[in-house]
Amino acid sequence: MKLGAFSVSLNVKDIKVSKDFYEKLGFTVFAGDLEKNYLIMKNEDSLIGLFQGMFENNILTFNPGWDTNAKKLDRFDDVREIQKSLKKNDISLHQEADDSTSGPASIVLTDPDGNAILIDQHV
Repeated sequence: MKLGAFSVSLNVKDIKVSKDFYEKLGFTVFAGDLEKNYLIMKNEDSLIGLFQGMFENNILTFNPGWDTNAKKLDRFDDVREIQKSLKKNDISLHQEADDSTSGPASIVLTDPDGNAILIDQHV
């Protein structure tokens, strides 16, 4: 199963303070909008998302169809195929993608320790 680019989506208290902190660790703003309280930051192939006021906990995020530069991959596992595989393996999903569609979609699941996992396809 190919899950695509990986990032950690962090629930932050003050996005400006968090941005400054991660810049000191060598991260630079890659995408997002500070005025809308979200930024995607990058350090080489490491990606983190900073989100203020959008969700309660940190989330492990995978983006099928994207590389670490948000460029579309020629070959990737569609989120609906990933969903079928997870369900076949008795993984419970909190949010499902519509199997009758194509293109962008997402699914959400939780690991055994309560960590949220978002599989978010943008292509």
